[in-house]
Amino acid sequence: MRAVIQRVLRACVRVEDETVGEISDGLVVLLGIARDDTETDAEYMLEKIMGLRIFDDADGRMNNSIIEKKGSLLVVSQFTLYGDVRRGRRPSWIQAAEPERAEQLYEFFVREAKRFVPHVATGEFRRMMEVELVNDGPVTILLDSRKLF
Repeated sequence: MRAVIQRVLRACVRVEDETVGEISDGLVVLLGIARDDTETDAEYMLEKIMGLRIFDDADGRMNNSIIEKKGSLLVVSQFTLYGDVRRGRRPSWIQAAEPERAEQLYEFFVREAKRFVPHVATGEFRRMMEVELVNDGPVTILLDSRKLF
């Protein structure tokens, strides 16, 4: 499982000009799911994301997690995180999970996230979406459940 995490002042996701998810002051998580990912990968990613100390404390130091901040989360599925372009210019999607399996793990991740933060918004799985955000910092973190980076 891979994720791009961005600390944001606000963010929203639209499908066909309709806002389907919106947050303020929190994290946007672009989540990609690999063919062989399991709930263990999702749990690892969620634990890591919830524990990231990337929000300012009272002294202005990045020392607080999203839980301590009581921030919001916007989770957007993004199979393109598994686009392999090492050979040629057209991405290969071989490592991305099949949509049915990916959706199950995506929904599991979202359900579990709701146990930790007060507001979790999402995009719509397998839909073309417009994601708009204001990155705070900017702070952007890359995670991989296989610890490849």
